[in-house]
Amino acid sequence: MSDSKAATAQVRDEVDVAFVGAGIMSATLAAMLKQLEPSWSQIILERLDAPAQESSSPWNNAGTGHSALCELNYTPEVKGRIDIDKAININEKFQVSRQFWSHQLDTGILKDPREFINPVPHVSFAHGEDQVSYLKKRYEALKGHPLFPGMEYSDDEDVFSEKLPLMAQGRDFSAEPVSISWTSAGTDINYGAQTKQFIQGLKEAGTELRYGHEVTNLKQDGKKWKITTKNVHTGDTSVITASFVFVGAGGMALPLLQKAGIPEIRGWGGFPVSGQWLRCTNDELIEQHAAKVYGKASVGAPPMSVPHLDTRVIDGKRGLLFGPYAGWTPKFLKTGSNLDLFKSIRPSNLLSYLGVGVQEMGLTKYLITELLKDQKARMESLREYMPTARDEDWELVTAGQRVQAIQPVAGPSFSTLAFGTSLINNSEGSIAGILGASPGASIAPAAMLEVLERCFGERMVEWGPKIKDMVPSYGVKLAANPQLFEETWERTQKTLKLED
Repeated sequence: MSDSKAATAQVRDEVDVAFVGAGIMSATLAAMLKQLEPSWSQIILERLDAPAQESSSPWNNAGTGHSALCELNYTPEVKGRIDIDKAININEKFQVSRQFWSHQLDTGILKDPREFINPVPHVSFAHGEDQVSYLKKRYEALKGHPLFPGMEYSDDEDVFSEKLPLMAQGRDFSAEPVSISWTSAGTDINYGAQTKQFIQGLKEAGTELRYGHEVTNLKQDGKKWKITTKNVHTGDTSVITASFVFVGAGGMALPLLQKAGIPEIRGWGGFPVSGQWLRCTNDELIEQHAAKVYGKASVGAPPMSVPHLDTRVIDGKRGLLFGPYAGWTPKFLKTGSNLDLFKSIRPSNLLSYLGVGVQEMGLTKYLITELLKDQKARMESLREYMPTARDEDWELVTAGQRVQAIQPVAGPSFSTLAFGTSLINNSEGSIAGILGASPGASIAPAAMLEVLERCFGERMVEWGPKIKDMVPSYGVKLAANPQLFEETWERTQKTLKLED
């Protein structure tokens, strides 16, 4: 056979479930379905040569384990009152994650919790009178809530210095008031390591992995889907038939769902925002800070840009990051194409892009300001948190690529920014995908349970007992059942090896 013919050879396969992307979302759903329906055949298609190399990579995200313990954007102040509804909702979903991960450890799918989760205090930081007033009210609103145990608050200089010595050094406490709220119940999570454990367990259970295979088209064929892939190394193409497709491809989920042609994606758009971190290179400084410290976002800034001085635990070693700083590229993935954004603009979503462009002038101004920042300006931002920071102790590194989802809405505004994680599925429930960013990986199990409910609703009664084994609180609001929360918390603390 000639080379040209070999490059276009068609190899046809048929599976029950196909996953696009080998990140934490696909790995989580694949693990759930493998236990719910072990006889179903599965395949995971990944354009890169290893799993968890994009958004799930530990250096591409904050790894906070978003549970709304310290993230101030989840508790906005509205007319003088702190709205904690979003914080409670996210915390509930993170408890689902803890329960699911514990179950996967009990069943041997996940092997070593210390590879992917470690206890790190979560701290909220306020400076200036307005922020300090806000943080005090936030603490008062959360301190008695069952899902936020052990919350503490202080505006005392000595307490600040004890908890955050690196941030206290060189700080003039008389210049402006500062305060902190904190809990020791926080965690740092390496979603890359967790994804790899999931993938290894799936491989042992019979799931096929194809790396270096890029999905180039999705086409519905009756009740099934034809997935065209290209081997990125040889150019060979193949067509896989699947009864159900999950698009867990990070920023590329939008264009792939557009290629699928499902009506539910009409009007949706996405705007790429890249990230950068300052990473500490001084081990002595890294050892002096052991917390994830979150402040307030700049006016107009997206939630993914909330500044934080961030302890990481990656491959057993502590690290320290500050950021993120927004950058910009038209790519939807770090390894994507400069044409990604332009290819995603269609007649069906053009008004959505235009509507957001008119409404979100604050975001536009923020992005322009960020792009104009040089290293001196970045260090000035860091010194608001760490006054004695020296240029030579920090290096600039590129973080992950995020795509801010733009949701179509009825009315003259045409669209709105969809912060958070958005699930898109067709009416038949034969294809689904995830758009958006934070809290993202932190609530992957809860998001995947929603996929099951929307796409496999007729099986949920049959699957109910198994799902309750995976997530004992499934169908119950822990906020309304403190006793169940205590039981699941204690069990997951032990299983995840988070006890002191």
